[in-house]
Amino acid sequence: MPYLAICSLARIAETARRHSPSHMLTVISGDPAIDRPAAIGADNHLRLDMNDIGVDTPGLVTPGEAHVRQIIDFAQRWDRASPLLIHCFAGVSRSTASAYAIALALDPDRDEAELARELRLRSPTATPNPKIVAIADDLLGRGGRMVDAIGAIGRGADCFEGAPFVLPLSDDHAHIM
Repeated sequence: MPYLAICSLARIAETARRHSPSHMLTVISGDPAIDRPAAIGADNHLRLDMNDIGVDTPGLVTPGEAHVRQIIDFAQRWDRASPLLIHCFAGVSRSTASAYAIALALDPDRDEAELARELRLRSPTATPNPKIVAIADDLLGRGGRMVDAIGAIGRGADCFEGAPFVLPLSDDHAHIM
C-alpha cells in the first residue's frame, strides 16, 4: 500500500518512526541540519534547495523546472515497497506541492481536483507552492488542471507548522491515515 508521508523539518524523526519510510525528499532553503533517519540510505534521500516563493525574487532560489523534474524522477525510481517521506521547513507548501505532483506523476489517470480535495481533507493547513504545481502541471501535460484544482481548494489554515499527514497514491488506499 504505497503512500506519501508529509511533515515539517521538526517532525521528521516522529514521522519516520510512525511510517518507516524507505525514501525521503527534502525541499528546503538554506542549510539547516537534516537528520536523515538511519533506515533511509543516502542514495534514497534527495535534497533540493529552493525557497517557498512563487515568483522570481533576487537573492532567493525560485522553484524551477530542474527541481520539479528531479522530484518526479526521484519518485519514479522509488520502489513503493515502503512510504516516501516528504518534508519542507513547515510541512505546508513545498512538501505538499511535491506530494501532489508525485501522486499525479505516479498515477496519470488520477483526477487532479479529486486529489486536491483529498489533500485538503488530510491537511487543513496545506498551501501547495503555486510555482511547483504550475511546473508539474506543464511537465505532466495536465493542461492547467493541477493549477485550477489547487486554486479551487484555496489557501490552507494559518499555522506555524503543519501537522504530519499521509497522502495515498490511489483512491484504492484512501483508508490510510
